[in-house]
Parts: sequence; C-alpha cells; structure tokens
Amino acid sequence: MNKTWIACWALLGMLGTGASSASAQDTDTQAQLKDWRDARAAVADLEKIAAPGGVQDAYKTRIGGIAQWISVRGQDRENPMILFVHGGPASPITPTMWQFQRPIEEYFTVANYDQRGAGKSYGETDPQAVGETIRIERYVDDAIEVAEHLRQRYGKRKLILMGHSWGTIVSMKAALKRPDLFYAYVGIGQVISTRENERISFEYALAQAKAHKNDEALRELASIAPYPGSQPITRERIVVARKWPQYYGGLSAFRSSSGYFFDGPLLSPEYDRKQVRDIDQGSLLTLGRVLPEFVEVDFTGVKRFPIPVVMFLGRHDYTTPTAPLEAWLARVKAPSKKAVWFEHSAHMIPWEEPGKTLVSLLRYVKPLVK
Repeated sequence: MNKTWIACWALLGMLGTGASSASAQDTDTQAQLKDWRDARAAVADLEKIAAPGGVQDAYKTRIGGIAQWISVRGQDRENPMILFVHGGPASPITPTMWQFQRPIEEYFTVANYDQRGAGKSYGETDPQAVGETIRIERYVDDAIEVAEHLRQRYGKRKLILMGHSWGTIVSMKAALKRPDLFYAYVGIGQVISTRENERISFEYALAQAKAHKNDEALRELASIAPYPGSQPITRERIVVARKWPQYYGGLSAFRSSSGYFFDGPLLSPEYDRKQVRDIDQGSLLTLGRVLPEFVEVDFTGVKRFPIPVVMFLGRHDYTTPTAPLEAWLARVKAPSKKAVWFEHSAHMIPWEEPGKTLVSLLRYVKPLVK
C-alpha cells in the first residue's frame, strides 16, 4: 500500500473507534472526512443511470459455490452486453469503472464481477476456504457461470467477452471452452506466454535503468538476474521484475506511477472503506496461490480460435509486452481477427485512452453482434 493509501486509511480509520473525540478535538479532520463523503456522493450522482430503459444493478449471487458480486450498468438494456473479466489477480474493475466506463454504457450494457477472493467478493466467504479453490480452471468455470447467469437474467442470447491482463487468461480459456456463449472476444493487455512476457519486460527495465544510470534499479534487477532464467518465478522475484518496467512507463505510458488507478477506489461509491482495504487483502490471498500456474500459462500452441477476436494493444505495454501477442495473432485461424494499436497507452488502455476504447468497440466489436 503506497503512502497515499496509508495516509487516507489513517484518516478514515477515525470513523471507527474514537470518532466522537475526534469531532471535539480535530475539526479539520472532520471537514476532510465530509469533503471525502461529498466527493464520493458526486461520483455516485455522475454514475446514476437515469434513463427509463437503463439498468444499474449491483448484487451478489452464488457463483462457483460462493457469493460473488456483480455490477451491471447501461443506458439501454436492449444494447449488446459486455462481460468484463478484470485483471490482477484480485484487481477488480468495479471501484474504478467510474473513471472510464460511462460513455461505453451508452452503447453497451457492461457487466463486471469481482472474482473469487477479489474486492467485494473477498469479504463474502472465509478467505481460507476460498484460498483452497484458487486455481485457474476454477476462475474459468466461474466466468462461464457468470456468463450463463447474465444471459438468463438479462435475456441475452450471447455476450461480448472482454478481458484485461490476468483476466485475458481466464477469458481466453472460457472462450475456448464455451464459444457458444460469446459473439466475440476482446483482449486488453493480452497474455500469450507468461515467461516470454517476463523476459521481455525485464530486458526493457534493464535497458531503461542503464540509459538513465539508475543505480538502485540496476542493483535490484541484478539481484534476480538472469530473469526469469531457470529459477522459479517466486512472488519476491516477480515483484522486483514488475517494479522497474512499470516505473519506466510500462504500466501507464509516460508515467512512473499510476495513482489514478490504485487510489481511485477511495472515491468509488460502490465500495465502503473495508471493501477498499480488501482489495489489498485479496491480492495477498490469491497471488502466491495462483503464481505456480500463472507462470506456466502459454497459449502459443492455440492454432485456432473459435470466435472472432479483437486485440487492443498498448504501444508502450511492458507489463504484458505485445510481441508474443503479435506473433500469435499473425498465425492463429479465427472467424475474424483484428489488432487495434493504442499509441498513447501502455497496459491500462481503457483508462489511458478511453475515447479510442469506445470508438474501437463501436467500429470493430459491435458489428460482430449478429
């Protein structure tokens, strides 16, 4: 958790015990808390779906044997529906969707769900019980079950499947397993080969550190070299390996940090204070458990894809580098395929270029709904 998070939660924690004494002793703190509540209320007002034919649902339902939270939003429930599978693992879209999603909701109904052990779903089930189920195939089956649930509840014949980062692993496998559920697949920050991604990302960070004469980065990168090499990709190694590519713009282009995303949940009207804290708890619960499978992910052997595929590629993405995806997309056989480049983005395309994201969905994806 970064310093901003720590400062915010030190402040917000006063709402729990000792709130009355804080009110008497620290009027500045209370004024700041009011400002925070007012800011969240303003976001909630902006997010409100007022259109008579619209939909704004947030609810939990049983998926894969446990309670998982689903958010469904759109200005017209007759529009095609997107199922968005978030990244991480355990990095839900719901608390930051207010930053980019509203224009998309004019043309699509968008469903997000907090995966098992993630965000609001984290607090619904004993973490130890969920921890025993943290396997990629379980996530895949969850996504399929969510899709079937949405089709039935909202009267949709098929959905558009969209995945981001870690969510592309889950989504690709779901599309391969149940193509009948989906019109098309949209991959954002697509993973094709985890080990190859890690190698390219590390080499980029090393080159940048040398070019900028960053001794701290060079020391830390040397401590895990050769990377990934023949050694296991542990949580400790991958944290170092991801730190420096992201610092040099590989997560958000031209930025050394991404506070808009990591601090964005503080303003989310969808989440209370505990649920925001649970985002970090979910990451701790899931990453170590899923890592052995995650590092072995390799779709290079997939020669045919059963539904139309559209890939959104960030030109500066060194979190999931694009070279393996370009090579895969060139040779895969599919009903149709399209690569869409985002020249001003790295890994966070919907946040970095929301306008082009919407235009690309309308130009390349919506026509696939037939």
